[in-house]
Amino acid sequence: MSTAFGNLKFISAIERFLKRESTGGILLFGAAVAAMIIANSPISESYFHFLHTKAGFSFGSFQLELSLAHWINDGLMALFFLLIGLEIKRELLVGELSSPAKAAFPALGALGGMIVPAAIYLGFNMAEDGNPHGFGIPMATDIAFALGFLMLLGNRVPVALKVFLVSLAVIDDLGAILVIAIGYSSNLDWAALGGAAVIAGALIALNAGGVKKLVPYLALGAVLWYLVFQSGIHATIAGVILAFTIPVRQKITSEQFVDTCRLELDTFGGAEGKRKNVLLTSEQQDAVEKIGEAYEQVQNPLLRLEHSLHPFSAFLIMPVFALANAGVALGGSDVNLMQPVAWGILAGLIIGKPLGIVGMTFLISRLGWIRKPDSCQWNHIIGAGIIGGVGFTMSIFIAGLAFEEPGLIDSAKLAIVSASLIAGAAGVFYLWRLPPPTCKLDEK
Repeated sequence: MSTAFGNLKFISAIERFLKRESTGGILLFGAAVAAMIIANSPISESYFHFLHTKAGFSFGSFQLELSLAHWINDGLMALFFLLIGLEIKRELLVGELSSPAKAAFPALGALGGMIVPAAIYLGFNMAEDGNPHGFGIPMATDIAFALGFLMLLGNRVPVALKVFLVSLAVIDDLGAILVIAIGYSSNLDWAALGGAAVIAGALIALNAGGVKKLVPYLALGAVLWYLVFQSGIHATIAGVILAFTIPVRQKITSEQFVDTCRLELDTFGGAEGKRKNVLLTSEQQDAVEKIGEAYEQVQNPLLRLEHSLHPFSAFLIMPVFALANAGVALGGSDVNLMQPVAWGILAGLIIGKPLGIVGMTFLISRLGWIRKPDSCQWNHIIGAGIIGGVGFTMSIFIAGLAFEEPGLIDSAKLAIVSASLIAGAAGVFYLWRLPPPTCKLDEK
C-alpha cells in the first residue's frame, strides 16, 4: 500500500510539473505568433526600432549600456539558464538522472539527438555557399514547447514517456550549454575570465562553508554575470555556473522543523488568554517569527530558488524572449528558406532529431546495454523522437550567436519555427494514432 501511495505521489508531482511546463509552452507559442504578426504589420519598423533602443545604468565611472534586445538575450536569458542549471543539478542529484540506470536511456537518446542533427546540418553546409557555424542550432529541444505538444494527447501516452522526454530535454539543455560555451565564444578577455573564476571560487566557498541564504549567492552571481559578459563567453553561462553552486541541503531537518512548530504553536496558544485587543502579544509575535524562520531554514535552497524562478521564466522571460526574437519580416529580400542554412536546420530538426534519438536508443538497447522504460513501446519512443524536433527557444538563441548577418538570422529563425511546428504536429499525429496505454503506472 505504501509503495502504491508513493508511486501515486510521484506521478502527481510529475503531472503538476508537466502541466506548468506545457502552460509555459502554450504562452511561448502565443508570443511567437504575436511576434510574427507584429513583424509583418504596419508597426514592424517601430517594433524593430524599439528592440534596438539603448538602455543601461551608470555608477560613478562604471557604465553599462546595451540595446533592449541584448538585455533580453544576455540578461533575462541568464535567469532562464540559471533555472535550467538548477533543474539539471536537481535531476542529477535526486531525480531521473540520479543514477546510471535511470539516466542511461534518455542520456543516449539526447546524445544521438544532438550528434545526428549537427551532422545533417554540416552535410548541407560544408560546401562553399554554406555556413557550418550554425551546427548547434538543430541540436536543441525546447522542453516547454515540446511538452505543450505532448500534453495535447492527455492520457493517450504513458507518464513514463513524458518523464523520458523531460529527462532527454534536460540532458539536451546541458549539451546546448556546452556547445554555447565552447563553440560560440571568441576573443576571450583573460583578465575578466580570471575575475569570473575568482567569483566562482567564492560561490563554491559559500557552499562549502554551509551558507544557506540565497542573497549572497545572487549578489555574487550578478558580479559573475558581468565578468563573464566581459570575458567573451556568453553571459548566460554565468547562470549555469551560479546554479551549480546553490546548496541543496536545508539548514534544519524536517524533525527539527516539526518540533519547532509544535513548541511555538503551544506558546502561541498559551498566550492567547493574555491578549487584550486585536494585536498579538509579544510572546505570540516571537512565536510567529520563529516559525517563519524555521519555515525558511527547512527549505532546500535550490528548490526554493527553482520554484521562485519557474513562474517568472514561464510567464515572463520566455514570452518576452519570443516576442523579441521570433519576429521575422517575411517580405524581406534577405529571408530565404532555399539555402543551405535553412535546409540544414529543417532537415536536422525534422529528420535528424527522431533519427538520432530513436536510432541511438534502439541500437544500444539491442546490444543489451540499456533498457527502455517497460511502460513505453518503441512506437512511443518514435513519437517522442519526432516531437524532439521542436527546438524553438534554444535554437533561436544559438542562431543569434552563430550568425551576424540579419538576413541569415531571420532565415534561420523562420526555418526553426517552421521545423518546430512540423515536428510538433507530426509527433502529435503519430502518437494519437497509437492505442492509449492500459495503465499510467509501471507496476514493475
